[in-house]
Amino acid sequence: MCGIVGAVAQRDIAEILLEGLRRLEYRGYDSAGLAVIDAQGKMGRLRRLGKVQMLADALDQHPLHGGTGIAHTRWATHGEPSEANAHPHVSDYIAVVHNGIIENHEPLRELLIERGYRFDSETDTEVIAHLVHWEQLQGGTLLEVVQRVIPQLRGAYGTVVMDSRDPSVLVAARSGSPLVIGRGVGENFIASDQLALLPVTRRFLFLEEGDVAEVKRRSVSVYDKNGHAVEREEIESKVQYDAGDKGVYRHYMQKEIYEQPLAIKNTLEGRFSHGEVNLSELGEKADDILSRVQHIQIIACGTSYNSGMVARYWFESLAGMPCDVEIASEFRYRKSAVRPGSLIITLSQSGETADTLAALRLSKELGYLGSLAVCNVAGSSLVRESDLALMTKAGTEIGVASTKAFTTQLTVLLMLVARMGRLKGVAPQVEHDIVHALQALPARIEQMLSLDKTIEALAEGFSDKHHALFLGRGDQYPIAMEGALKLKEISYIHAEAYAAGELKHGPLALIDADMPVIVIAPNNELLEKLKSNIEEVRARGGLLYVFADQNAGFTDSDGMKIIQLPHVEEIVAPIFYTVPLQLLSYYVALIKGTDVDQPRNLAKSVTVE
Repeated sequence: MCGIVGAVAQRDIAEILLEGLRRLEYRGYDSAGLAVIDAQGKMGRLRRLGKVQMLADALDQHPLHGGTGIAHTRWATHGEPSEANAHPHVSDYIAVVHNGIIENHEPLRELLIERGYRFDSETDTEVIAHLVHWEQLQGGTLLEVVQRVIPQLRGAYGTVVMDSRDPSVLVAARSGSPLVIGRGVGENFIASDQLALLPVTRRFLFLEEGDVAEVKRRSVSVYDKNGHAVEREEIESKVQYDAGDKGVYRHYMQKEIYEQPLAIKNTLEGRFSHGEVNLSELGEKADDILSRVQHIQIIACGTSYNSGMVARYWFESLAGMPCDVEIASEFRYRKSAVRPGSLIITLSQSGETADTLAALRLSKELGYLGSLAVCNVAGSSLVRESDLALMTKAGTEIGVASTKAFTTQLTVLLMLVARMGRLKGVAPQVEHDIVHALQALPARIEQMLSLDKTIEALAEGFSDKHHALFLGRGDQYPIAMEGALKLKEISYIHAEAYAAGELKHGPLALIDADMPVIVIAPNNELLEKLKSNIEEVRARGGLLYVFADQNAGFTDSDGMKIIQLPHVEEIVAPIFYTVPLQLLSYYVALIKGTDVDQPRNLAKSVTVE
């Protein structure tokens, strides 16, 4: 979602700001802008609708010089995508960039209009600029002014404020939307994601909820939500950023699909010992918490919700542990009953997903036994605010449609299932089978990826399609959900997923020759049931694409195309069968000519409700 970059330095920082925005492009946006204060104290601003390159071209035509500035990529919430609605927003000498949503912007707008302010945009952000300007007229430093403005705002925000009359300082405030400060030598930086600042620093302070920071060239002062000065730990980042190189691949998504064998190897590295799962990284308090767990509550959004749905099957069938899964935005807004001994597990690629973070914070009030985050970003809010955390180690994922982050989430969750099963006295053979299957999985996926040309040819059949149906049974039903999500995300084909046994309860009405039906058919105990469901589709003239285990006994026939996949251990079949569905979605999107890496209307990290 929206990206923020800011800098206070002696050198010209326009190109640094621009490069920071480029590194945040993967998050999704519709416009971009920057504002810089020059040596004479004059503020120059450029904004453009569209890609960051449009802003870069404008900067070539109209260079901005100066050592203090802020920049932003906007994902529209209030007001359509337009240059007028792009950030930074200004009020005389005040400039503001903002991620999030100000929920009470309408009454604030009315108040400010009564005070004589004129609005040039439809955004909620512009009220911040005018509020800061109004409070500045009442006196005080920029820090003091922002601290007076914050109590007037309701909602989520990560915001940076700049005053052209004092280019020595930027003030940042965080409430519900992440901000990080990058420390340099005689210069300091602010961003919504550390990836934006890796070319200029590896030293970071992560602001916590309610923090306000005064950032100058040689100092950073942080104040908590009560206005007290606090110290935030400086962290040396080891994050690797390779977004600038797609290598031999056309898109980041394609690259990330093919990185999955290596990503899973990285996820597994150091986590096995003598045929058992070793999660000692959880720390000393983990055994005390995990040994008392009687129930698992998984909270997540989007693709992470689908991985949680798979994990529910695993927790219950392999570890004998009751498990529920809920969409974070639903969980946080309903009255729920907490089961005794319930551990809340949150899943998020970014660790900054607004609804998931809010659900975690709510769980602390509701009396859960503890919290465990499964995440790809070590310094994220979700990780820092959870009792326990397991990192997926997937590496940077640039494509908006998640691929390797999803399969590595499943890998981590299956290891956790093995660990929980051991604590609950499950037969040791279960854990040994999980370890064996996981160790073999990267090679199995490598073997499957060699079938990419077969799947590419299959995608041709979708060139004129507008709808698709995905079917799976058991732990493959959530994989059908994930397959449908991927297809709709990047090809814009309307796709639904159903548990195959539900066909007779409504979806059969949709079946005709124009509705592709994608079926996931591993060779397991539900295979014969699934074959009956397939016959229900064939009898109604449906067009079937069956991703089947090579030993499942399927052959091509009229109206049914079989994609023979290598045999894989049943325990890891959900992870394995995800990959061909990712490839199918990718190749269909190529045929449709859509923006694979940055699909319309979507953002990589959803930091607002």
